[in-house]
Amino acid sequence: MNPVYAGVDVGSSRTKVALLDEKKGLLGYAVRKSGVDFSATALEGLKESLEMAGRTQADIARAVSTGYGRANVAFAADTKTEIGCHARGCFYYFPEAITIIDIGGQDNKIIKLDGQGRRTGFKMNRKCAAGTGAFLEEMASRLDLAIEELDALARQSADMVRLGSFCTVFSATEVLENIRNGKKIEDIVKGVFFSVINRILEMDSLSEKVVMTGGVVANNPYIVAMTEEQIGRKILVGRHPQLTGAIGAALYALEDPRGAGKESRRG
Repeated sequence: MNPVYAGVDVGSSRTKVALLDEKKGLLGYAVRKSGVDFSATALEGLKESLEMAGRTQADIARAVSTGYGRANVAFAADTKTEIGCHARGCFYYFPEAITIIDIGGQDNKIIKLDGQGRRTGFKMNRKCAAGTGAFLEEMASRLDLAIEELDALARQSADMVRLGSFCTVFSATEVLENIRNGKKIEDIVKGVFFSVINRILEMDSLSEKVVMTGGVVANNPYIVAMTEEQIGRKILVGRHPQLTGAIGAALYALEDPRGAGKESRRG
């Protein structure tokens, strides 16, 4: 069989695996909770991806890891930064000058690329988890909701509650106060989404073409729609936004001089 190229993105919350063929087609993938054993989770994700692709580990020509736990992937031949992999993954789908907004479990990134895919700017929210996936999980917990319920609830809001604080702790207090004051859950949830968006938009300016990616985007597409309203233009989202980093890592594996792949691109 033709060789397979693997990318593994070990995030603080979720581990993503993507398998590409020589033509950069996505053969298989997996998303799992990272847990406390990154190495074991990465291997289980690989097995799940290979099963989807109908392939075996012997078919893998090269694997590259990225993300918070990238050093814990024993079967990876090399590691790359998540900045580089998200940039590579997004530029693969949108080969033009773009600003990438990546909403992760513990941090947010804004990455700017020129028309050749070269990075021209980068910002990361390093101070706290406000505006990240962890922030949404904490707010869901305070509202006694499953994280999967947030998107549908936010869409039902007719009178959004605006939260005054970006801080996760203070926002949680605000949420409880709004519940006590009889505010509707859907209006609070939309306010939580709005807080996430504002936190991101204050990080840096955005170019004309904006791409949003990450697990928060994949599971809460209404955040994309709300962001479009805020910036007044359409936002691009890849086919598998949660896999962008893993796909970028797999592209690095394929394009490495030691690999067998040749350059090609799909929209």
